[in-house]
Amino acid sequence: MRWFGFGFNAFGQIHVGEKLIKGECSDAAEEVKVFSPAELDCCSCCRVKTGCHIRASWSRRACLHLDGDSCVCLCGVSVKDSRGCKDASVSESHLTLAFSDRIESWDLQKEEKTPSWSMGITTESSGPSLNLPLVPGGYIATKPPFYRSLSPHLKAKSLALSAEHAVLLSASGAVYTWGLGSHGQLGHGGLTPEEEPRAVEALWGMPMSCVATGGWHSVCISDGGDLYVWGWNESGQLGLPSRGLRKALQQQRSQQAGATCQDARTSPAEESQEGEKNEEVFISIQAFPALLDITPSCEIRTVSCGSRHTAAVTTTGDLYTWGWGDYGQLGHQTLISSDEPQRVEFFSEQHMRVVDVVCGAWNTFAAVVKEEVA
Repeated sequence: MRWFGFGFNAFGQIHVGEKLIKGECSDAAEEVKVFSPAELDCCSCCRVKTGCHIRASWSRRACLHLDGDSCVCLCGVSVKDSRGCKDASVSESHLTLAFSDRIESWDLQKEEKTPSWSMGITTESSGPSLNLPLVPGGYIATKPPFYRSLSPHLKAKSLALSAEHAVLLSASGAVYTWGLGSHGQLGHGGLTPEEEPRAVEALWGMPMSCVATGGWHSVCISDGGDLYVWGWNESGQLGLPSRGLRKALQQQRSQQAGATCQDARTSPAEESQEGEKNEEVFISIQAFPALLDITPSCEIRTVSCGSRHTAAVTTTGDLYTWGWGDYGQLGHQTLISSDEPQRVEFFSEQHMRVVDVVCGAWNTFAAVVKEEVA
């Protein structure tokens, strides 16, 4: 399995360019914006291989290596205190490590010899294996107080955290959300906050298998492979019509048309079509979950969200992305944003099948395997 990345690269999250090595600040597109999928650089002692999992924040990329003596690398540099860890998560300020007997959070902005926070785990309390940020009895937040308790009645299976809201998937497949709801990201139909986990009633009775959060939007996948989206759509991150993106595209086309034929006039038929386009319903905030059809013939396997973009992998191994693309995080080898899911053609052209995807705030990481030729 190989990992590729594209999008924001100002801190060397994808590859370390010449100017980054020299410590120079550069606005060059090839240093900061990677708009064509590039295979990840990694340290010489820990190659990116089968047991590697990616964790990402805005400026950091962590590689969790589970082959042999497990460890964590931050942008290629091995974290010595991570030997033997079972899971990891990274934020702008902290690296959290899960071991079989404890949870540790290390302050990345300070050089300390001990973790800034830790919590012991007993064999009896550990129960079924949980993935961070879930821990026995609760979850680990991105800022102090790190440990937050959860009601045992929720029976949490997985949890997705953004800076302002949380989405929980229960063992029964029900979805619960809480936190700030100013952009409809909680899915309850309003814009008000929720202090405690509240079931998303619109999804009740439809078991879900996966949840993810962006900056101000949320998504989930049903057991049948259907994708549901809700929250903010200003950059097309929900895959629904965005007025801002359509207007920008229309202006771009008008400028191109004006440059090629300044004297051209619009025919009555074209004016009629333009009128129909203007009547299209645009969505800025989707406060209830909406079903998003990416491709009629494929089910969705997994999904991840950046700050204002979304990426989904189908069961056939195709990667689709949509939303904000100013840093090339959509992988279409352009810097264009899109409010329509589009397949990342690079991987199919290279005869690669995508098996996993992880989004940082402004970038995307995809795990691929070589496609078997019949």
